[in-house]
Amino acid sequence: MIDEQLLDDPDALAEADPSGVLRALAGAGAQVRRAADLAAEAGLHRLDAGDRPRAVLVAARGGASVVGDAVAALTGAASPVPVHVRTGDVLPGWIGPLDLVVAVSLSGSSSPATTLVAEAGRRGARVVTVGGADSSLSRVSAQVRGAHVPTPAPGRDAVAVPTTRTALWSLLTPVLVACDRLGLLTAQPADLERLADALDAEAATARPSSETFVNPAKSLAVELAGSVPVVLGDGPVSAVAAARAATVLARTARVPAMAGTLPDDAGDVVATFGGPFASSPDDVFADPFLDEAPAGPRLRLLLLRERAEAASHAVLALAERSGVRVSEVVAEEASELERLGLLVARTDFAATYLALGSGMDPAISPHVADLRDALA
Repeated sequence: MIDEQLLDDPDALAEADPSGVLRALAGAGAQVRRAADLAAEAGLHRLDAGDRPRAVLVAARGGASVVGDAVAALTGAASPVPVHVRTGDVLPGWIGPLDLVVAVSLSGSSSPATTLVAEAGRRGARVVTVGGADSSLSRVSAQVRGAHVPTPAPGRDAVAVPTTRTALWSLLTPVLVACDRLGLLTAQPADLERLADALDAEAATARPSSETFVNPAKSLAVELAGSVPVVLGDGPVSAVAAARAATVLARTARVPAMAGTLPDDAGDVVATFGGPFASSPDDVFADPFLDEAPAGPRLRLLLLRERAEAASHAVLALAERSGVRVSEVVAEEASELERLGLLVARTDFAATYLALGSGMDPAISPHVADLRDALA
C-alpha cells in the first residue's frame, strides 16, 4: 500500500526525504546548464568534426552505464563513426591513436575507469573523462593529456545528493557536448537550453506541493504501488528511459522491474500476461473499492512512448484483453534530447514518490550498503 495522504503533504514528504532526493531531481535543468559550462571550461569546445576519431568508446559502469546507452541511442545508426559502449574494465584491443575514449565515473574513484584511461593513453588514444574534480580519474586524465570535466560535489552545483540516480545530467551533458563538437549528434547550446527548460518544466509539474490528481509523477507512483512493473520503450530513446526506469524502481523504490524494447521484446512481455502475476480477464470488471484486493502484487505494463508503433498498439490491446493494467508516459517533444529528458524525469520522480509513500528512504538502501561492505 502507498500512503497517498503523505504524498499530498509537502512537509511530511520533506521529513521523509532527509537527503533531499526530490530537491536533487528538481535541479536536473540546472545540472545541464552547469555541466555545459564546465565542459566549455575543460576545453571540449576545441574538439573539431574535421578531426573526427575513427571510433568512440564510452566507458561507464553501474548506474553511470545509462550515459553510454543514451549516447549510442542519440547518435544512432546514422552516426558517421561507430559509437561503442563498454561496461567492463578491459580496453578493447582495437583501440588505438585514431580513437576517442570517454570514461565516466561520478566520484572519479573507480579503479576500472582509471585503469582503462591509463591504458588508452598508453596506446595514444584521445581521452575525455567525466568525474570528481580532485580524483584519481582526473589525475590519470591529466597524465595522458585528456580533457577532464568535473562532477558536482555534495551540496554544490544544484545536486543535493550526488548519486548516478540524481546527477545523471552532470554525467551525460559533457559527453553530449563532446559528441556534438565531433558532429556525431546535435547538442548545441540552444538544444541544451531547451532540454534544461523542459526539465525545469517537468520538475515544476512534479513538485511536492502539487496534489496527486494533477501531478503525473505522483499519479504514476500510485498506479505502480503494489505491482510488478514491466517497462517498455517503443523507440531508441524510450528504450534507454525504460532501462533507466527499471533501475530507479529497483534502487530507489525497491521494486523489481523488467525492462524491454519494442518490437524486439514484445513476445517476452506478452507471455507474462498469462503468468502468475497477471490478472484474470474478469478482473477488469472488478470494483477496486468494493471487491477484495488481489492476494499478491499484480503485473502492470508501463509503456514509455515516443512514436506511434504498430507493436505498441498490439501489446496494449493484448494487455486490455488479458486484464493487465497499463500506465503510459507519452513524450511528444520535438527533439530526441527533450523526449529523453521527459521520460527520465517522469519515472525518476515517480520512483521517488513510490519510495516515500511506501515508507522508505529513496537515498539509502541498507542492503546495498551491506553488499558494498562485503565486497570491500
